Amino acid sequence: MSLFLEIAKFPVDDPVTFTFFAGYMAMFAASVFFFMERSRVSDEWKTSLLVSGLITGIAAVHYYYMRNYYPVHGSPVVLRYVDWTLTVPLMCVEFYLITKKAGGTTAILWKLILASVAMLVLGYIGEAFYADQSQSWVWGALSGAAYFYIVWLVMAGDVAKLANAAGGKVAKANSMLAKFVVIGWAIYPIGYILGTEGGLFGMSIGSADDGLLNLCYNIADAVNKIGFGLVVYSLAISKDEAAA
Repeated sequence: MSLFLEIAKFPVDDPVTFTFFAGYMAMFAASVFFFMERSRVSDEWKTSLLVSGLITGIAAVHYYYMRNYYPVHGSPVVLRYVDWTLTVPLMCVEFYLITKKAGGTTAILWKLILASVAMLVLGYIGEAFYADQSQSWVWGALSGAAYFYIVWLVMAGDVAKLANAAGGKVAKANSMLAKFVVIGWAIYPIGYILGTEGGLFGMSIGSADDGLLNLCYNIADAVNKIGFGLVVYSLAISKDEAAA
């Protein structure tokens, strides 16, 4: 009965709330898909598919709660950052896993993880505590530096060098995942700039509409997290088919 009441109260004319609901369903479905497809890939790719399923599964749980939080309380900043702090480092783990056989080390893994955590923690401090003050640009710049360090690692640094040395499907997968980081992840620093006063080198842009920001975040989250998993899955089954 409570399910029917919840559906009856669902604001069908609100695109932002709809994307919270659609994002939850899409990432839950993707998680089930990745977990079930693990049995189709060779042992070397099972961990990668497991991580892909965890990324979308964790996001689905957070979106389940955010879809109810947003219509009542507005932008779910804390829930969103908790989600990102868990899922973004896992997305970085994927780079390590696909380059592991090409010489990827735990040192590279920790560089990616620590940079991603720094990016998110610094961004949260700026957005949650300094959103209406000029100091937000400092935290945004520090968060951005961590983001660009990740971009450098996967586009030209250690990760890119290993992937290019391995060649073939590994190089192609790294290139595709790197594009998600450069293009897909760019929505997050842009959202920070638009959503906080002084978010860009001290310029008071002002707070952008919460609805528009959450709409962009929701679409970007689904595309980035599901897309990451699909790239890894494509690599995994291609390897299997090539070996067959």
